[in-house]
Amino acid sequence: MRNNELLAVVDDNDSIIEHQPRQFIHRHNLKHRAVHILVFNSQNQLFLQKRSLTKDLNPGLWDTSAAGHVDKGENYDMAAVRELHEELGIQTEALTLLFKLEPTPALGMEFIQVYHCVHDGPFELAADEIDDGHWSPIDQITQRVNTNDPSLTQTFKTIWRHYLSQT
Repeated sequence: MRNNELLAVVDDNDSIIEHQPRQFIHRHNLKHRAVHILVFNSQNQLFLQKRSLTKDLNPGLWDTSAAGHVDKGENYDMAAVRELHEELGIQTEALTLLFKLEPTPALGMEFIQVYHCVHDGPFELAADEIDDGHWSPIDQITQRVNTNDPSLTQTFKTIWRHYLSQT
């Protein structure tokens, strides 16, 4: 994790206002940008990652396949490709944009673009980001989200509910 990374602070329309360090943005609850990628395999199972216990947000919780901030000088698409490579070792640009979520306090004040990707692995998990990962059947994930499973991040639950409403 790069705590000193510069991120775009954005307005209500997702237009860049300025750039600030990640920690400053989180401390002051400023709107900024992030990507989340849902990686499905050919059996239509979703890969979930267990966030490292060293993460400052949601340590040890299960989350989307890959995720991260949009760094200074990047757009959403570039960040999604980079995060897949950094976190899972996947080199692909075969991503499909699914939807964009508006920033809320529950989503950490992030505009989030969510992408879909099909890949069967194997993955090279980034040890500083991810403690574990596994494939999960969609019905099992839906059940966990519907019962508000506390081992899942709130952001993932929000993304999954929105994903289901779109399919």
